[in-house]
Amino acid sequence: MTIDQIIDDFSVLDDWEDRYRYIIELGRKLQPLPEAERTPANKVQGCASQVWLSTHVDNGHYHFIGDSDAMIVRGLIAILISMYSDKTASEIASTDPEKVFSKLELSSHLTSQRSNGLRSMVARIRSDARAPSPA
Repeated sequence: MTIDQIIDDFSVLDDWEDRYRYIIELGRKLQPLPEAERTPANKVQGCASQVWLSTHVDNGHYHFIGDSDAMIVRGLIAILISMYSDKTASEIASTDPEKVFSKLELSSHLTSQRSNGLRSMVARIRSDARAPSPA
């Protein structure tokens, strides 16, 4: 699912209870994170929940998989994956997450802990995209 589809789906949901259910459903549809990738290196620091993000690079395009022990956070991971997967490092750097979060009205409907965690996940994705690709 693309980020544009998610934004469109959000626009028809008037009630935040429905939007939270939708976010949770996005998380349920996430590709499972293999146990072997639940490593300390893949754990995202700065999140109240347990969050893992694994980064893979294929021909200069980044692919992310992730998981969390919190259902809403899994959904937020799904949103980030739809924003950043299959992009190059420069596309990742030029993607403005705040613009997307604003369209989804996430900033005003997430707790400060979840908002901080979301920023930590974005920072991790951007950091991974700035790192030299493994040979």
